[in-house]
Amino acid sequence: MKQSTSTGHLAALFTIVVWGTTFISTKLLLVDFAPVEILLFRFIMGYGALWIMAPRRLKTAGIRQELTFAAAGLCGICLYYLLENIALTYTMASNVGVIISIAPFFTAILAKVCFRGKERLGAGFFAGFAVAMTGIILISFNGAELQLNPAGDLLAAGAALVWAFYSILTRIISGYGYPVVLATRRTFFYGLVFMIPAACVSGVRVEPALFANPLYLLNFLYLGLGASALCFVTWNFAVKVLGAVKTSVYIYMVPVITVVTSAIVLGEPVTVMSAAGTALTLAGLLLSEKKPSGTGKKAAMP
Repeated sequence: MKQSTSTGHLAALFTIVVWGTTFISTKLLLVDFAPVEILLFRFIMGYGALWIMAPRRLKTAGIRQELTFAAAGLCGICLYYLLENIALTYTMASNVGVIISIAPFFTAILAKVCFRGKERLGAGFFAGFAVAMTGIILISFNGAELQLNPAGDLLAAGAALVWAFYSILTRIISGYGYPVVLATRRTFFYGLVFMIPAACVSGVRVEPALFANPLYLLNFLYLGLGASALCFVTWNFAVKVLGAVKTSVYIYMVPVITVVTSAIVLGEPVTVMSAAGTALTLAGLLLSEKKPSGTGKKAAMP
């Protein structure tokens, strides 16, 4: 069990490291691709990769399970990314980064309601949330003036909320006992189905010449195969092993990964404020992962 838990933490950490670097690929692709086009192409590529990884059909036990997969696809694949991208057109990226990081708190509240007694919350979780959010605010704004935009900020909060629902739905799906790759692929399928209306409204261009550009092709491969196909599998595995709450707190790490990646890849300077924010965020993560008091004693009882 201990080894399995360690594997779950490593899977969550790996996922967040990759997701924290995707902003570079997305930023490069936004030069010639619309946000909806990037989402559609990356998840089509990811869906195809998951079929290659496990070329067999998933037979669910009934309509109730199928609806759970559909809801997960709607929340985690379609709505989350659409809300996040639209929010970025209304408000500052720093605002979105901070508000999205509230997702673990929403996840904890939903888990408390849906999984009474299974997802335990202690004082450490809430203390860790407060410390991590302080660090994330320091990283995201880094001396910049706070500018509120109700429309964009509410959209970002909506994205955090739907990701919390996705985490809970993933936890439910993990209880069905299906292979993680097959379950993730079914979620991708429904996510793509729900993405079609948005793609039709926005208009999607398919220009093969753009994909002939090695820079664009490599970045789509990174987003489609790495950040989508592989990372959603590792994230869902982590949720299955650790639970929705423990896995979700790794979202605090995204701004930290962004700071490190920006320094290494883009040569952006690391300021005292961003360094302090990084330290606080990591401290908050460790606090949130601390077991509630009394858990060990109860676990030891026959």
